[in-house]
Amino acid sequence: MSDQIEETKEEVKMEATVFEMGKFMNADDYSPEELHTLAKLYDQSFQDLKEGEIIKGKIVGITDDNVVLDIGFKSDGTISRNDFLPTEEVKLGLEVDVVIESTEDEDGNLLLSKKRADFLKVWAQIIDAHENETILTGKILKRIKGGMVVDIMGIESFLPGSQIDIRPVRDFDAFVGQTMDFKIVKINNATENVVVSHKALIEETISDQRKEILEGLDKGQILEGIVKAITDFGVFVDLGGVDGLVHITDLSWGRINHPSEIVKLDEKIKVVVTDFDMERKRISLSLKQLQPHPWEKIEDNYKIGDKVDGRVVSLTDYGAFIEIEKGIEGLIHISEMSWTQHISHPSQHVSMGQNIEAIILSLDKGDKKISLGMKQLTPDPWQELLKKYPVGSKHNGTARNLTNFGVFVELEPGIDGLVHISDLSWTKKVRHPGEIVKKGEQLEVIVLGIDTDDRKISLGHKQVSDNPWDNFETVYGVGKEEESKVVRIIEKGVIAELALGVDGFIPASQLSPSKIKNLSVSFPIDSKLPVKIVEFDKENKKIVLSLLAAMKDKTEAEIEEYISEHKLEKVGVEDIRNADSGKFDASAFVGFDEPVGKSKETRKKVEKVAEEKVEEVKEETAEETKVEEKVEEVKEETAEETKVEEKVEEAKEETAEETKVEEVKEEAAEETKVEEKVEEVETETESEEKSDSEEESK
Repeated sequence: MSDQIEETKEEVKMEATVFEMGKFMNADDYSPEELHTLAKLYDQSFQDLKEGEIIKGKIVGITDDNVVLDIGFKSDGTISRNDFLPTEEVKLGLEVDVVIESTEDEDGNLLLSKKRADFLKVWAQIIDAHENETILTGKILKRIKGGMVVDIMGIESFLPGSQIDIRPVRDFDAFVGQTMDFKIVKINNATENVVVSHKALIEETISDQRKEILEGLDKGQILEGIVKAITDFGVFVDLGGVDGLVHITDLSWGRINHPSEIVKLDEKIKVVVTDFDMERKRISLSLKQLQPHPWEKIEDNYKIGDKVDGRVVSLTDYGAFIEIEKGIEGLIHISEMSWTQHISHPSQHVSMGQNIEAIILSLDKGDKKISLGMKQLTPDPWQELLKKYPVGSKHNGTARNLTNFGVFVELEPGIDGLVHISDLSWTKKVRHPGEIVKKGEQLEVIVLGIDTDDRKISLGHKQVSDNPWDNFETVYGVGKEEESKVVRIIEKGVIAELALGVDGFIPASQLSPSKIKNLSVSFPIDSKLPVKIVEFDKENKKIVLSLLAAMKDKTEAEIEEYISEHKLEKVGVEDIRNADSGKFDASAFVGFDEPVGKSKETRKKVEKVAEEKVEEVKEETAEETKVEEKVEEVKEETAEETKVEEKVEEAKEETAEETKVEEVKEEAAEETKVEEKVEEVETETESEEKSDSEEESK
């Protein structure tokens, strides 16, 4: 059945051919058999042509602009003379390879291309070279974004910047015009793009050398290499095909801010191997270990008491580290910066990078610690204070700081003294210095004592005036009646102010014969009360008052008015008159002045040592103990933490290097599409730059 169909097709085709031949010849001159034979010969003169394939054509005509080719088709085709290279010969009868782009365009013309045929022949060679890893020679034409354009057998290929050399390229323009060997690493048939690499050839060449280096590595081995890259955390050194890292802490015995302070790119240096990982091919190197440690001869160069020059390289809460030479640092504690100033942070006195002088206070070679002092460069002003501020002398100072136990008064810049709370007033039971003076106000004081060893000055404010208690003994004798005003409510009574400004204590039992539920309600502040003095203690500066004793002699109406005014419950006139005014507990008043059974000197020692030391112990002890615990900890732990963090960066850098080729290839396929028209190349480049800008902004 199929044979019959084929025969029918042949007959139809033959009849169509005879019909076509009848248009340009007289069919009556030939018999049917002759016409059939001629039609068959006519069909055999044409090839079965397909668009896009390469065929041979013969030059049958030449004009100024075009060349006419006979490819065995029913019509001839033309190609532009520009398809021929200037060196190619163009003559009649010459056979050339062309590609049929279209058997018939809109005008019915046969479209041919020699240039496309030449490209496809070269493209076949490119594919073969890629599959067989053949090395090709090419010429670098120009520099573009991300790399270079290379001419490989007439095809423009992309060479990524990372694939030029195993070392980072500093000057890309220096490669323009050079002829080099390349290996094809990627082909995109759809876009007809080619990516090549010169670095791959170098790596293949030095692979044996790299293997030899890795197998011969040993800790302590000294190698020579070239600085390949400089980062914030260290330097990568090319040891001849394999890279090693010199961490920033291994570049110098001293502190540095950036590796570029020690080495430069492409500099040839010697390093020592400190560690290596064969599996991960990571090599740790050191530059500083090729030099002697500066602490080895520290005792020969420095002695306690020597004056040294140094640069501030680190500031902490407790002091400043000074580099007196590379690898040797000393600590100036904040307490050793000034004789007189209260320094809470070293930045108040020194700054980073500042060059200063200091005195060596201690030197510990074993622990590699040096203690330095700045204040020792000048005489100790405290030794002169006894002459300037003799005990008993009066001065005016500024209240610099208020605490629960007293007020610090500045006599001159850097010189403070303490007025204890008990030395603020002869007559007032002061609970806080703020009741007497405000911060920044002037206060007249008397020097009570100077301790040059502990750097303390004891001052008194109440001593500026005479002790009024000598006079109070006669003014406030037991049994005398006085008018008073409530100034404070305490747990067991009230504090009342007498006429001369001195405070007295009224026990709750001397305000009412019955228990008072709320003293502040019954006897509010500023209440006026008639009282009688029932106890006067000059030594302890204590006056005990009784309101009941004063009310006994009052009239019944006055007593009833007192009961009503102060809201005394279940209390009558007779209860007031029969109350025992000699029975009271004044122990609650002790806390406002002298402790019972203790002398004035003992009290001051107890209170001043217990209270004044609170703040000093918090600040000095906490800060001083940090030094021994933190000096090495700050240097070692910080360095370790930094190494951990920077190793992550190193891993990122290395991973980025390993994946960079593929990334650049993908970028290259988009960026450097080799096209015939310059306008298309420029349009693509602009699109890629816009894409990069969007990525950076993200």
